[in-house]
Amino acid sequence: MTTLNKPANPNFSSGPCSKRPGYRLAELKTETLGRSHRAAVGKNALGKAIDDTARILGLPEGYRVGIVPGSDTGAMEMIMWSMLGARGVDVVAWESFGQEWFTDISQQLKLEDVNTHFADYGLLPDLTAINQDNDVVFTWNGTTSGVKVPNGDWIKDDRQGLMICDATSAVFAMEMPWEKLDVITFSWQKVLGGEGAHGMIILSPRAVERLESYTPAWPLPKIFRLTAKGKLIEGIFSGATINTPSMLCVADYQDALDWVDAIGGLPAAIQKSKDNLAVLAKFVSENDWIEFLAQAPDTISNTSVCFTLKATADQVKQFIKLLENEGVAYDIGSYRDAPDGLRIWCGSTVEASDLKALLPWLSWAWQQVTR
Repeated sequence: MTTLNKPANPNFSSGPCSKRPGYRLAELKTETLGRSHRAAVGKNALGKAIDDTARILGLPEGYRVGIVPGSDTGAMEMIMWSMLGARGVDVVAWESFGQEWFTDISQQLKLEDVNTHFADYGLLPDLTAINQDNDVVFTWNGTTSGVKVPNGDWIKDDRQGLMICDATSAVFAMEMPWEKLDVITFSWQKVLGGEGAHGMIILSPRAVERLESYTPAWPLPKIFRLTAKGKLIEGIFSGATINTPSMLCVADYQDALDWVDAIGGLPAAIQKSKDNLAVLAKFVSENDWIEFLAQAPDTISNTSVCFTLKATADQVKQFIKLLENEGVAYDIGSYRDAPDGLRIWCGSTVEASDLKALLPWLSWAWQQVTR
């Protein structure tokens, strides 16, 4: 096996994801460390990360970006507890995280006017059946199923409810129709390979209006509060976070944003991810023992790419272990709730050359477990 080249970077995990090419911890700008995040130096760093996020993503005028605690999960929980209950809710789920949001809505918030649109792993529900007079909670990319929403054509311009989108494996890797989305959440440790524990919230003017006009029936802990005295807490969206952030993580996120700028901005990052998927798609077309979990070609994720193998569960585990032992692919097993198989991250921080180097090893591992 020494005749096969190994990937220079074997980190194909779907979260936390691979650091950007050329990443060096020592090169981070660390003048904020040991300083208060409330001091000018801290607020400026947080404000720059917010402003650069909005600029690189090309957000519409009036959309707000905020940094919040708890990664994407914290961001979604904050939104659901702060905004839901004003009208009915349609929940759309085709993998584990969408199901988690339904659990919160039905069992924790105990909302009664709830419609569900569920599908098995590998499939999308009927998006045209969603009642958009209600608030809609959905994921853009199913991180654990490798199934993404192909576009936003199904979202009505005259919708009455809010479109609340968990987009943590999509932002910076997929084209997003911002004008059709009212709340977007994501985390640093996905597409940009940043560090965990911090979440991002993007709010449309319609979402801000909801926050300022609606008070939930349940108490909100401080860490979930986005308003004070009926007005949006503007500091969250300018650099004054709800709780103490890790300024080292902020510096790491800024490094990733600077890298996106350096490679050509958002279009380049998206194209890089698409090109990575193409490497794997060619391999699937040439080998009959591996298939995409996603059934429809236009729903195949270009970040968290999920596969099924024509193998038993034990063979799949052996397959994954072989690659890990050889140091060619780490953390590529499917999510614990998903069907047995592989999940290979293809976001822009992954190099196509490493994916190409991985392919012969996939064939080798298959031969080992099926001989």
